[in-house]
Amino acid sequence: VRLSVCLCTSTYFVQLSSPYELRVVPDSSLILPCRHGQSDLNGVLVTWTYNGGNISAKTPVNPSDGALSIPFVTVDSEGEYLCVVQEDKIMWRTVYNIKVDASSVYMIELVEGSSVYLPCRRPLSSQDKVYPNWFKVAENDKRTQLYPVEYSNREERLEWGSPDESHSDQPINLIRAVVKDTGTYHCESAKGERFSTIHLVVKASPQRPPFSCDNFTTAWEPCLDKTSRSWAPILEESQAEFSMKLYSHLSRSKTSENLLFSPISISGVLSHLLLGARGDTRRHIETAVCLPHDFHCVHFQMKRLKEKLAGSMQIASQIYYNPHMNLSETFTNDSVEFYEAEPVGLLPTNAENIEMINSWVANKTNNKITHLVDDVPPDTRLILLNAVSFSGQWKLKFDNKAEKQLFTKLNGELVKVPILKSSKYSLAVDYVAAVKAQVGRFPLTDENSLYILLPRSHQQSDMQTMEEKMTDSAVRQMIEHMKVVSPEVMEVILPKIKLDIKTDMKGLLRKLGLSSLFEEPNLCGIYSEDRLALNDAQHKAFLTLTEEGVEGGAVTSLSYSRSFPTFSALRPFMLLLWNDRANVPLFIGRVTDP
Repeated sequence: VRLSVCLCTSTYFVQLSSPYELRVVPDSSLILPCRHGQSDLNGVLVTWTYNGGNISAKTPVNPSDGALSIPFVTVDSEGEYLCVVQEDKIMWRTVYNIKVDASSVYMIELVEGSSVYLPCRRPLSSQDKVYPNWFKVAENDKRTQLYPVEYSNREERLEWGSPDESHSDQPINLIRAVVKDTGTYHCESAKGERFSTIHLVVKASPQRPPFSCDNFTTAWEPCLDKTSRSWAPILEESQAEFSMKLYSHLSRSKTSENLLFSPISISGVLSHLLLGARGDTRRHIETAVCLPHDFHCVHFQMKRLKEKLAGSMQIASQIYYNPHMNLSETFTNDSVEFYEAEPVGLLPTNAENIEMINSWVANKTNNKITHLVDDVPPDTRLILLNAVSFSGQWKLKFDNKAEKQLFTKLNGELVKVPILKSSKYSLAVDYVAAVKAQVGRFPLTDENSLYILLPRSHQQSDMQTMEEKMTDSAVRQMIEHMKVVSPEVMEVILPKIKLDIKTDMKGLLRKLGLSSLFEEPNLCGIYSEDRLALNDAQHKAFLTLTEEGVEGGAVTSLSYSRSFPTFSALRPFMLLLWNDRANVPLFIGRVTDP
């Protein structure tokens, strides 16, 4: 037997391309072609490796052209990517060396006196949600750590900006930059990982052009169709959106404190100021209060809204000004017509002005708020003030028996607090997925409702989860849902509350993108003879829950257990006081320590 051996050989020609060196930034997307010049690789064996290992299934390969897709580049994406195409007797190899530049570099030039936003771009993969560290490096290479503030009554120039929805961007705002602010700014993690580098150059301010209100002194455009049914829904939507934007800013700046503010009061006084704003200032205010640009009927609608609320709410808005200024006649007339506020001249002394303003506030709020301002500097030219008062009675009464129970605070501490209690209260309660909270709706007189929103537990993380869901669309969805929930008889326990909280409006206006109001706004509709800048802005709100009802108001959350018919708000919650007739929020708040 002869053994025949056939030795068959097959030779492959290997085509190796030169490595491609690519530098990319985090959060970008990449598509890496497997073989240039060949678009159709269907039926051809294509393999990709990353640093010598198999490619993750999360990194898709296009079957038609073999291209590798990286939707979100992170620092972990750095390394060597090798594509091998085996076709007939030819093997194609394509190599990519990817370098990820974890720091974003920005060049910013501005003129002194301007305000600037300094971005801090963190990778989406970063789990670090706390504030990053900011440093400044001057020309002599001296490295100084910066300490931005939240809302402050001091004249701070460096403050935290608003993060984006993903919280990957945690910027800071530099207010009224000066030449000595020139330098390099670094944003870093606590471990020293650099996220952003900003090379900032602040140039000396050129000589200002002569002040002129030319082309800006015309009166506000008239509302030509006052009977249109489309205006009211526009204002309702803007009020809801603006309200939740305010709550988002305030809750992020004060994560564990009691909160209380009246969004309708703040929007009302900004709308009043809008009456005299022109040019970019007008656009900025319209954007801040979530109004469509050139909504000519806004002031007419604000007047109608105030009329709808007159049965239960007093809104006090006013402008005080230096009597040496000749205010615009049309602004004065329109202020009286739409806002029932005639501008009042300031008095000669600080003490007289303090007494005048605080007396006016006390009168407008039925003495619920008796003190608003502590100082009126002699150089004051314009003061923007606001105060609100609400009174509503429970439609279903609580027991008059004085009793105390334990309230669990965010940190788990137990404190005894006076309570409102009823063993047989007919209450509409349901879990609302849109806001991730148990919601109770308490009907009040004059077509008002108090909504109590209770997160899953007393822990701050559950409170923050709920607050992040509180968008304007989610709140409106909650309101509509709770209107059709049938009341059930149950035991109800609420803590008695007395809140008297002053909001730093100056800091809040900056968060809303209105820093220019304190610098050189275009208020030619108010005063056309000289530059005019806002000197002060105040907002104060008051809330009590008593056996009789609600005075003041706020937004809150309360719990409900289906297994046992009890609705108890003896842990942190949110309050939302809503006017059903006007379909707008009146007060929003958070109660963490009654």
